[in-house]
Amino acid sequence: MKTKFLAVVLFLTTISVYSFGQGSNAILRGWLNLANVSITSNGSVDDAKMLASFQVGIIGDIHVASILYFQPGLVFTGKGTKSQSGTEGSANWYRATTNPYYIEVPLSFILKSPTGPVKFFGGAGPYLGIGIAGKNKVKGAVFGTGFNSEKSIVWSNDDPTTLNSDEGAGFGIMKRFDYGLNGTVGVEGKSAVFSVNYGLGLAKLQSGNNNSDNNNKHRVLSFTLGFKL
Repeated sequence: MKTKFLAVVLFLTTISVYSFGQGSNAILRGWLNLANVSITSNGSVDDAKMLASFQVGIIGDIHVASILYFQPGLVFTGKGTKSQSGTEGSANWYRATTNPYYIEVPLSFILKSPTGPVKFFGGAGPYLGIGIAGKNKVKGAVFGTGFNSEKSIVWSNDDPTTLNSDEGAGFGIMKRFDYGLNGTVGVEGKSAVFSVNYGLGLAKLQSGNNNSDNNNKHRVLSFTLGFKL
């Protein structure tokens, strides 16, 4: 049931919060997301459908050993995609955007260059996310008659641990729970951190679909600026 997945997310959130109070450093970060959704079975995307959004959150920075660090976090992040057919103002056209927002728990292992006032770093790790808000917007015209719709995203509580069933599945309903892998590279100074991140979603967005291919999953390129606390 979905309670299993919620329990895992809450457990990882507790680890993240606990780590911030145990003498570890913390980084307050945020900035730009360039979000998209895969459209083919091999996971490729259409760049024209990229949607600009944002993220903000706090990341721990725990020194594990030598040049190895562990970075758990709590992040509010926007994802989604956009699409358009026809030319605005013509008799038949539409423009649609899906912009869901998630509370995400990234758990990354990072390698940093060992010396100098400026350090380069890179790493990767899994993430778990819970959808909490978002909008579906559609605007266009059919045979010259315009329409405009804006609705809150309807979430299902499908649990990814139940592989053979989709709880709350239905047309137009988005799965609440997301998970995947994050990769990051960047540069760290005395008080500021700049990074480029890529989120590879492994869960289908829409309910009622199995995970047999890489179609219909989140893909997010992020540019973040952080400040050490």
